[in-house]
Amino acid sequence: MSEQRRLRLRLEISREAARLFWEQGVAATSVDQIAATVGLSTRTIWRHFRSKESCAEPIVMRGVVTLMSVLRRWPRQISLEDHLTAEITGLGHETPHVDLADEMLAMKMIRLADTEPLLRATWLMACQQTEREICVIIGDRLRRPAGDLGVRMHSAAAAAVLRVLDEHIGAAVLTGADLMEFADARAAARRFSHAIRAATGGAVGDPVA
Repeated sequence: MSEQRRLRLRLEISREAARLFWEQGVAATSVDQIAATVGLSTRTIWRHFRSKESCAEPIVMRGVVTLMSVLRRWPRQISLEDHLTAEITGLGHETPHVDLADEMLAMKMIRLADTEPLLRATWLMACQQTEREICVIIGDRLRRPAGDLGVRMHSAAAAAVLRVLDEHIGAAVLTGADLMEFADARAAARRFSHAIRAATGGAVGDPVA
């Protein structure tokens, strides 16, 4: 099986597992049921995932794909707020397509992780991957190695901010809360950029030469 086909299959399994987890709960969902829903053997599921809960990993990662692609495109000569505003309003480069249904499923898994410790581990693994990628982005902007202690500390702080905001927004969407605080592109960009700037002590957020 090619790597691309393997990733597609993992995502297909993850979608169905996430739907079952959300609709009937993790405990009530079996690997046999996930396999039957996808039309695969239980053995195939175990070949691709180490545990029942880890089936949620690919869909949870879809929840951070768009944000990371935006951060990777952050030009050195503009501020984070201006970059996020341009991206949110569609003035930046076209972002890779991520199915909105996938993003909603990711929100549901992040929300469910509040009460499901093993799903929480899956979400935190996704956050750790985000932190590693942010290390590269911040290291580049500060012209320091990604493994530099200061870069790693700034990256950990920025990743924590993004995790909390993701959880906050997801909870708001799923509970039908007022989303006006995120409706205005510049206000939303300001909220993210100011939070990252504060978390990193002002080291990350400004244009750099």
